Amino acid sequence: MPLTSAARRRALLAATFSVIALAACGKKEPAPAPAAAPAAPPAPVVKTYTVGTDAAYAPFEKLSASNEVEGLTADLLKAVAAKGGFEVKFVNTPWEGIFKTLESGERDIVASSVTITDERKQTMDFSKPYFDAVQLIAVKEDSKVTQFADLKKLKVGVQTGTTGDEVVQKLLGKTNPNIKRFESTPLALQELSAGGVSAVVADNGVVQHYIANNPAAKFKSVSDASFVPEQYGFAVKKGNAELLEKINKGLDAIKADGSYDALMAKYFGARPAAASAAPAASATPAAPPASGAAK
Repeated sequence: MPLTSAARRRALLAATFSVIALAACGKKEPAPAPAAAPAAPPAPVVKTYTVGTDAAYAPFEKLSASNEVEGLTADLLKAVAAKGGFEVKFVNTPWEGIFKTLESGERDIVASSVTITDERKQTMDFSKPYFDAVQLIAVKEDSKVTQFADLKKLKVGVQTGTTGDEVVQKLLGKTNPNIKRFESTPLALQELSAGGVSAVVADNGVVQHYIANNPAAKFKSVSDASFVPEQYGFAVKKGNAELLEKINKGLDAIKADGSYDALMAKYFGARPAAASAAPAASATPAAPPASGAAK
């Protein structure tokens, strides 16, 4: 039976709605854009400090074959820097005038077996002590010297401007021509070998290292109970509290985790009994064979 016009319209409308409905069902909504990843925080800036070192004081400071500063002091400060959150760049710097480089800003740290003294504290700041020291006398094996007082009438070699220089001045007199001053302790010891001086007063760590590595020189060491114990510290410009805090933080950390003791054992091995020098009273751990007429 043929559809009426009204029926045809209804059928057409139904078909149209069906097509629209099917089209709507097949339509896909666009996927939402992925959320942007949060920006990574900027890496902290690690500051590099320039370190002045007189690299002529083995085994504490010396130059490698490639002219790099090495030795116990360099190893210690590198370990301190790693724990303190900074980096260091060593520059070989002559001892004479080395402290002026702190004031001028050429060096941020002086790490060169520097003895902490009240006089030096007036012009620079020091870290906590990192090494206990005591002076020592080097003489030839056949020398009759048995104590410091025996040097009164002898020619004595010292490194200029060190505490060894100061203590010999007190014994012989500041302007005594028998005091022979050298740019470094090894040069003074070479003069002892050549017969130009009868004794050298110097850091006993340096003296012991020299004797051990130069057996042909036939030296011996003499201790004296009158030598006052000393301590080494890292020096910074007066008032540089920020850097000093970083150094002390790193120093505390390497003492706590065993790194400090490992480095001491690396350079000095098991600690021998002290000669006759009185032990240093300090907050630092017991030091190896001592280091002495310190700079």
